[in-house]
Amino acid sequence: MHDDDQTHAHDHAHGHDHGHDQGHDQGDGSPLPEIALRVKALESILVEKGYIDPAAIDVIVETYETKVGPRNGARVVAKAWSDPAYLARLRADATAAIAELGFTGRQGEHMRIVENTPTRHNLVVCTLCSCYPWSVLGLPPVWYKAAPYRAKAVIDPRGVLADFGVTLPRETEIRVWDSTAELRYLVLPLRPQGTEGWSEDRLADLVTRDSMIGTGLASAPGAAR
Repeated sequence: MHDDDQTHAHDHAHGHDHGHDQGHDQGDGSPLPEIALRVKALESILVEKGYIDPAAIDVIVETYETKVGPRNGARVVAKAWSDPAYLARLRADATAAIAELGFTGRQGEHMRIVENTPTRHNLVVCTLCSCYPWSVLGLPPVWYKAAPYRAKAVIDPRGVLADFGVTLPRETEIRVWDSTAELRYLVLPLRPQGTEGWSEDRLADLVTRDSMIGTGLASAPGAAR
């Protein structure tokens, strides 16, 4: 019998101290930090006065969630795929190796790489709040912070992958990693076939945000992003 759906809860009775204001929440049970409350209040005033368009704000946020922010992580993955020496450094000390490329800062001080293989797939979640490596992935997507994802990723990771359109062979082991305030994870997706000899820039175009969380796979060559 194959034991595939494992959760690696990295001592989650630890410091998830993010200065949350417990009097408000985001609609999914997660409290809004004070800065988010101020931003929402300012946004409401500017919208009311006609200075900004909510739809335009949504486009900007979506851009930073899915395009600009994740490009940092995509560069890390592409270099790891094409440079064995860099991959070795990434395995030994992910924080330092990522910093080599200039990606450091709050929410990314302590990083660990988890590598997908043909027989193992990794999935990242934060079960208590929304710990997320901002320095390499940009803004966390709304679904990452939602209670349904945080719960289902632990009890039914294969079902979560199916929700995202990812179906893996039954024999593929799925490991779930619980991101924390002390340690955040970056999934190193499998390199797509048919990319031998590609430049790092070209490889980076195949790396999606979801593939670095584990809810997706790297794009195949020629596939639309």
